[in-house]
Amino acid sequence: MNLDFIETPRLILREIELIDAYDMYEYARLDNVGPTAGWQPHSSLSETKATIKLFQSKKKYGQPGVYAIILKEENKMIGTVELHTYTKDFKAELGYTINPRYWGNGYALEASKYIIRWGFEVLGLKRIECTTFTSNQQSSRVCEKLGLTYEGRRKKGYLLYDGSLHDLECFAITDDEYFFRIYNNTWW
Repeated sequence: MNLDFIETPRLILREIELIDAYDMYEYARLDNVGPTAGWQPHSSLSETKATIKLFQSKKKYGQPGVYAIILKEENKMIGTVELHTYTKDFKAELGYTINPRYWGNGYALEASKYIIRWGFEVLGLKRIECTTFTSNQQSSRVCEKLGLTYEGRRKKGYLLYDGSLHDLECFAITDDEYFFRIYNNTWW
């Protein structure tokens, strides 16, 4: 089930490591990153290191893991991508975060395309979902560009760390849709 290494045209996707802590803390501490993904901004490098250790432990519980997005050009970790809430041979949820310094370059889209491919072709998933806060238009746009189908809004679908409730926009793609696009050469 491990994804050891995926190379895309501009990125390397590999398991997250403690050496990524400095690069991750650079964006994890920002007020405009964590809350849009559902987590509180990190207050210290130690918190980021603890988060990476938590990410690494997900494999012990049967989850595929969290992968660092490395920008080849700079050899820098600029974000993460994962398939979480994984149910073997059934479904998972796509999640991604990108350092704001690199927003608008299609990196979340590129990394997600390859993780979706891995999910269907290697893990044998039947469905991959992605949810975004209604206020996170950038993430909704990534889902649309990925070709995920908009399935609706989950009212009060997420309880944030501060106790506030938020609506979620729900997107998904099934294996049938994915393989149809591969067969018809309409997936990237």
